[in-house]
Amino acid sequence: MSRICEITGKKMITGNNVSHSHSKTRRRFYPNLQTKKFYIPEEDKWITLKVSAAGIRNINKKGISACLKEAREKGYMK
Repeated sequence: MSRICEITGKKMITGNNVSHSHSKTRRRFYPNLQTKKFYIPEEDKWITLKVSAAGIRNINKKGISACLKEAREKGYMK
């Protein structure tokens, strides 16, 4: 499975490790992803999503149905 949030679309980005001598080596920054089950009352079913912490906050703020609709429009979900 890829490390991409299904609600916000956040994914891995790259950068540098910078040592004391200022030599640089490449590294990866991963999003804070959690596998979480959500209940959709309109469809009366549970779904499992891989969401970032920011995605969980969006779901708490807007509701699961609105977030799923936005994610499908933006192409983050099937």
